[in-house]
Amino acid sequence: MPTLVHEFDWPDRVVIGTVGRPGERTFYLQARTGARSTSVALEKEQSVLLAETIDDFLDRLSADADNPVTVPAETPVELIDDGPLDQPVEEQFRAGTLRLGWEPRTAQVVIEAYPVELDDDADDDETVPDPEDAEPSEMLLIRIPVGTARAFVERTRKVVRAGRPTCPRCGRSMDPDGHVCDDLPDGV
Repeated sequence: MPTLVHEFDWPDRVVIGTVGRPGERTFYLQARTGARSTSVALEKEQSVLLAETIDDFLDRLSADADNPVTVPAETPVELIDDGPLDQPVEEQFRAGTLRLGWEPRTAQVVIEAYPVELDDDADDDETVPDPEDAEPSEMLLIRIPVGTARAFVERTRKVVRAGRPTCPRCGRSMDPDGHVCDDLPDGV
């Protein structure tokens, strides 16, 4: 069966956003071109890692003396996107594997998302297939210029910070009803 590819080359919009209250949010990677939109569910940690990886990549690209592409150090003001996710948010699939690449011919960052697949032989445990090993059922493929990538990183960090506060002791998110570290004596 051929892979269904949701492809966005130079999309009008690509963002991480959430649906739900802090502590109960679902994170989405959403891309839109014209009226066509695709939303893929992510874990919060995947969103953080994707933003960090893109940011590190852009910094390395910027520092490379042989790189002919000008990479903005800060997000261009005209690319800042603080708007909500496009509605309705319809989950295409839940991402398992995310891959980051570079298209040097067009100077674009490439984001690939592959679904979590259920392995029939693994007692219904979720497994994440390696896209190199098997043909995935579908994928999201997004190509964005470096300025848009900077804006994507900045927005993702804002979205993540807008959730529950982080515990200064363990680094995990704290619930309003309490947290495991609340029961520990100071200095532990």
